[in-house]
Amino acid sequence: MLALCVESSHARGMGHLFRACRLARALAETGEQVRFYVNDHAPSLEWLQRYGFHFSVSPVEMPDADWEAAAIARDGVRLWIYDKHFTEARATARIKAAGIPLVTFDDRGSGAADADLHVAALAFDPHETLGGRVLLRGEQYLLLDEGLARFRRPRAAAGRPGRYIVTLGGADTYGVTPRIMRLLARHKRPATVVVGPAFSHFDALRAVTDGTFEVKQNVPSLAEEFDRHEVAITGGGMTPFEAAACGLPCIVVANEDFEVPVGRALAGFGGAVFAGHHADLDESVFARELPVGEMSRAALQRIDLDGVRRVVEAVRSL
Repeated sequence: MLALCVESSHARGMGHLFRACRLARALAETGEQVRFYVNDHAPSLEWLQRYGFHFSVSPVEMPDADWEAAAIARDGVRLWIYDKHFTEARATARIKAAGIPLVTFDDRGSGAADADLHVAALAFDPHETLGGRVLLRGEQYLLLDEGLARFRRPRAAAGRPGRYIVTLGGADTYGVTPRIMRLLARHKRPATVVVGPAFSHFDALRAVTDGTFEVKQNVPSLAEEFDRHEVAITGGGMTPFEAAACGLPCIVVANEDFEVPVGRALAGFGGAVFAGHHADLDESVFARELPVGEMSRAALQRIDLDGVRRVVEAVRSL
């Protein structure tokens, strides 16, 4: 049994959970058994149930709660994976004491130093030092769904009204979506707005929803939605890379401080424009006519879909 320990909530967002689900499917395809250990967050548990994952509700957000050793013994865990962003050494020490390998993902916590393998696909700050005995760093280790391949295509038209999609994560912790909608409405740019399972800002959303926008929640396939549009407005997590893999240019808004280097890196690749942190947004970006064709080609050239294979091979080597 392999353990996937994930923190997922309105405050943390659901991106870690979505990424871990992708990894779990890929590991299962190689014959591995996987169990999630996740905090008690109703939308996250409903997601895991919907897609048939095995899971245990656990106090993963409480580093002082000594529960891991019992779970390892009870479930026969032989490798432990953390996808929490800030894993403390108090928790990882208990995993190491059990004598099993430890993997972390884009982890900025003190526990990352204990990792036998640290996959840091979203680490783009050249001055940042990351822990881990083996460090896999860079976009070539992104856990992107290989099913995106059928949606890979270059865009040719300029960004224009009616061809935007707004998707700011499973939770949109800071309620940025309504603000973006107001900016798009000001510049007469209709858009499809996709909100995730933990979105809670519906009052603010209704205040700006009119004929300019089509609002959807829990869409069956975000890639299919991407395929209908020319420009995406996203946060600075995995979503803009998923869009880039489809050839869809992005306007990236950083919801968290650690997403700022991601947004800048995407802009440096040529497949995105970075609008800044949500607290200090460059609103002029949303009025620009973007070179969509040029951005689309740059995105397709830079982002491939082999990251899952690379990471699964690294994990299984442990």
